[in-house]
Amino acid sequence: MLTTVTQTTEPAARDHAPRTGHEAPRRRSVHRAWIVAAVAFVTIIGGAAFNALPGLLIDPLHEEFRWSRGEIGLAVSFDMALYGLTAPFAAALMDRFGIRRVVVVALSAVAAGALASVWMTAAWQLMIYWGLLVGLGTGAMAMSFSATVTNRWFVARRGLVTGILTAAGASGQLVFLPLCAWIVDRHGWRPASVTVALAALAVVPFVMLLMRDHPADVGLAPYGGEYAAKPVPAPGAARRTVRVLFDAARTGPFWLLAGSFAICGASTNGLIRTHFVPSAHDHHMPVTAAASLLAVIGVFDIIGTVFSGWLTDRFDARRLLAVYYALRGVSLLFLPVLMQATVEPPMVFFIVFYGLDWVATVPPTLALCREQYGEDSAIVFGWVLASHQVGAALVAFLGGVARDHFGSYNVVWYAAGALCAMAALMALMIRRFTAQPEDTVLT
Repeated sequence: MLTTVTQTTEPAARDHAPRTGHEAPRRRSVHRAWIVAAVAFVTIIGGAAFNALPGLLIDPLHEEFRWSRGEIGLAVSFDMALYGLTAPFAAALMDRFGIRRVVVVALSAVAAGALASVWMTAAWQLMIYWGLLVGLGTGAMAMSFSATVTNRWFVARRGLVTGILTAAGASGQLVFLPLCAWIVDRHGWRPASVTVALAALAVVPFVMLLMRDHPADVGLAPYGGEYAAKPVPAPGAARRTVRVLFDAARTGPFWLLAGSFAICGASTNGLIRTHFVPSAHDHHMPVTAAASLLAVIGVFDIIGTVFSGWLTDRFDARRLLAVYYALRGVSLLFLPVLMQATVEPPMVFFIVFYGLDWVATVPPTLALCREQYGEDSAIVFGWVLASHQVGAALVAFLGGVARDHFGSYNVVWYAAGALCAMAALMALMIRRFTAQPEDTVLT
């Protein structure tokens, strides 16, 4: 999204570093913050390309190597857990070493892991390539990356920008899921893995040329704010990250946000992204058709997340979260009866409905972190995101175990629906702690 500004209408355009002498009137131009946001959007798409693979490759890996779905799910869960645990440290590392350096290293790690998996022959190698390398790389470009870019470059429109950058992950799914499904179906899983590696590497030049760490690097104020000098990089990034965790862990809102977001991860990345395609295939739906449905989720996810960002700028984030989780839980309870060999209208309705809600939870969750924790909000959100990925990791693993044990995924869908109802209640409880500061410290 591009926005034009003039010297007389936008504070961001006039709050440059102090200058002397006479200047010619400024022509209408795009604020640099929107260019940085656009580069971040493309970066997240490239880094998220790998997220299209796990659900598509469970059956091919099972058939070629005879690995159980539980073993494959364990590697996926390791990837998701590291993704989450890396995020808060990545936010601190971006403060210390700069956004560009951290993101370039992260993209390289994703490419290396995806490419190395082409030659794997044992399950432990899957853990190293998918779990360790890809987990660390994607974790460094997690939603804490979006939070860092948003916090530094925007004062106005933060909710909207958060929604747009969050939607980038869904855009990556939209772009790569049908492509990778077609490649897997026609040429096997290895060319699909190479495609993902090349996508990550293709983004590196954009980051090197166009990304900037701070508005002061180019003599600008953040969009909608006043000029401020770039902070001096603080040493001890890891120490600061852990300190922020311990400080936040003493407050009630942190546990409510982390708990509800863990359920968010369990019911999205861990469940739908990992197990929807295998579950649909159990009902004899073609893999390409199931993957296309996930891509449609990506289309409506973009709409839902951007709209959620707009709503977050205007309404109570706690109530928004409660509504999102409640609606998601209801939809999951109906999913087992919708699974068929062909795509029928009720399934299409579920896909649209679920897509609108997929990561609509991110803008209000980030807004609550910002409200509660101020300058440390990006790191706190990183820890909240870690809980999201731990929840996703548990369900990615346990979902595969449940399928091996029960012969279907039905029990997993019902359990996820019940968990979403719990998350809705947790979201509503956050206000109680915020309104009564004396109750924010857990005893």
